[in-house]
Amino acid sequence: MAALTGSVALVTGASRGLGAATAKELARLGAHVIITGRVQGGLEETDDAIRAVGGTSTLLPFDLAATDTIDALGPSIHERFGRLDILVHAAAALGVLTPVAHIQKKDFDHALAANVTAVWHLIGTCAPLLTAAPAGRAAFVTAARARAPKAYWGIYGATKAALEHFTQTWADETATTMLRVNLFDPGQMATRLRRDAYPGEDQSVLPKPADIAPQLAALCLPTESRTGELIRAA
Repeated sequence: MAALTGSVALVTGASRGLGAATAKELARLGAHVIITGRVQGGLEETDDAIRAVGGTSTLLPFDLAATDTIDALGPSIHERFGRLDILVHAAAALGVLTPVAHIQKKDFDHALAANVTAVWHLIGTCAPLLTAAPAGRAAFVTAARARAPKAYWGIYGATKAALEHFTQTWADETATTMLRVNLFDPGQMATRLRRDAYPGEDQSVLPKPADIAPQLAALCLPTESRTGELIRAA
């Protein structure tokens, strides 16, 4: 029997990149995966990849900026599946690389919604199910820029730093339960977000999301005992 047989996982940002690769890996390990993302076509490609490894998924296209939709997730998952064992938040917004003094409200608000506000709502709607699970697991994808400020990266770095604070606070609050909450820093990866940040970079020399996904999926196993930690990809 696969390690996650019978479990239900929710993965955000699953239409491409690390989210898609992790959803496929969780499905390979036996979980039924609820995949969310803004792009229907991308979710369908992820669903095809999941089916190719013998897994199953439920497609749920929506924008993380629509917080009322996020709030309905927990009740909807409970009604349909009766449980939620795993949450992986891989969705992220780069924002705009610009001096802090030049940041536009619309750019800041967009990144804030995806990288911070969505996390708050995801925790709120998923917490009851995850804490009730026999081995609830939550993993949030972060980046080194949250801990290493650099010129022009103010929007991304600040919102990722807020994500880290929120999730590690939640981990501390649930430390005496069976729930395990951790951060995951994948490092450099060949993704669209990185290509947007470094358009001239040769991505062929970078690790692919599929190379990193097994390490993120491992944080979701019932055997994972750490909580409130930052785990960096090896």
